[in-house]
Amino acid sequence: MTLSEKLLPKLSEWRPAGPGRHSFGQTFADEGWGVQMAADKTDALAALVWELALARTGDAPAGLTLRAWAERTAARAVGLLEPLKVLEVDEVRGEAVLRSAAPAKKGEQVAYYEVKLSGTARAEVRRFTATRTASGRTQVAFALTHEVLAKLAGDIAG
Repeated sequence: MTLSEKLLPKLSEWRPAGPGRHSFGQTFADEGWGVQMAADKTDALAALVWELALARTGDAPAGLTLRAWAERTAARAVGLLEPLKVLEVDEVRGEAVLRSAAPAKKGEQVAYYEVKLSGTARAEVRRFTATRTASGRTQVAFALTHEVLAKLAGDIAG
């Protein structure tokens, strides 16, 4: 079974109690990944996600580079509202940033996904909004079905 196939039932079974942000964490040793998620709401079908993070639990595949991982993730992660593109790869700092290729626009606001890769061992997915007339951005929660979340995790993990 793949990471996506193992993660999907765990997300569907997760039922945190009470209001506020809740944390999910699961290690999938056979797949070599740990998955963490912070969500403001969750039900049988979907979650209102604040952040999705993946951490490699073993060594990266031989020859995998940060740039290759970033490009592969942008090409494979097609279940989001907007496709991703590689914005920056900084080999010296060991970081890559992917963002929505065409951010969603509502009036003066834009909304976009951001995936930050740290080395070849960690990935974080967040969503932000910003206005065209003011500097800065604000992190916001984003709704995804459990199926799309599991696929996204699998697409990032490869």
